Amino acid sequence: MSRPLLRRTLLALSAACFMPVLTLQAAAQGSSTPPAEVGSELPGASLAGSTRMRFFGLNIYDARLWVTAGFKSAAYWQSPLALELTYLRSLSGSAIAQRSLDEMRRGGPISQDTADRWLAAMNAAFADVKAADRITGMHVPGQGAKFWLNGQPRPGIKDPEFSRLFFGIWLADHTSEPRVRAELLAGIAP
Repeated sequence: MSRPLLRRTLLALSAACFMPVLTLQAAAQGSSTPPAEVGSELPGASLAGSTRMRFFGLNIYDARLWVTAGFKSAAYWQSPLALELTYLRSLSGSAIAQRSLDEMRRGGPISQDTADRWLAAMNAAFADVKAADRITGMHVPGQGAKFWLNGQPRPGIKDPEFSRLFFGIWLADHTSEPRVRAELLAGIAP
């Protein structure tokens, strides 16, 4: 095969492999209609912002934050909200759970007993994901967190402190990803 023909073939193959992911990403980022689980659980929710999470240059997921009227970013834990993550690569549920716990510790000390309990609960809630899978997490003030995978319910975690720290991964001032926080909250008045 000649070099130009090989180059065109590889280019076409690359485009064919990545087009579904790019199409899904464009659809996810471009839609201001909440997914069904958000629409039914948070009537009137609107898109506050969206962003792409990258880690060492790797695309991890696209995120969208859904909030209701009266949401205040400085007191995010006092209002219902939903965070929708559309994954761009495969990750194990246990890796997602462990990374979440590590990030939650930025919000303050967590006892080992509590950490063990929360890690077990997250391992039950978070399944392994592949590109295009969507996890939606919903903060219910005073109650805890609910989760869905591709619109199907997953085990929730009935612990308000867990929920505050979990959603603080993205929304708290102490987040390890200030750019992600700023873009998720872009549609919220200061």
